[in-house]
Amino acid sequence: MPIQEKYDIVLFDGVCNLCNTAVDFIIQRDPQNQFKLASLQDEASKKLLKDYSVEEDYLDSIILIRGENVYYKSRAALEIAKKLKGLWPLFYGFVIIPTFLRDPIYDWIARNRYKWFGKRETCRMPSEEDKLKFLTAEEV
Repeated sequence: MPIQEKYDIVLFDGVCNLCNTAVDFIIQRDPQNQFKLASLQDEASKKLLKDYSVEEDYLDSIILIRGENVYYKSRAALEIAKKLKGLWPLFYGFVIIPTFLRDPIYDWIARNRYKWFGKRETCRMPSEEDKLKFLTAEEV
């Protein structure tokens, strides 16, 4: 069974501090281990993305892969929120706002994320505790 049939796969910009904070946020609110995470720069992500019509160098958005579906930008964030513990699933209600209104806000933050939140020199290395949450090339 393909890994994307077992888990929702969250792909993120591994050098972006905002994105890495979002990954920590997801890890803390995913006690049922519904998500696997991977940096878009990682070999596992590149291998997985070959099965979808996504450019290999696409780093401007968080990407959520759920089975055969691929979600980007604000829709990806809302789909992720829907499965987190706590009150975060309530944010899924924003899905009723049309994408042409949601995504420009997402794009504005994405364009400024390095300036506002900084950038790492290298991609994140998961702690021993978090390793099971991260996608490996062998799983793809």
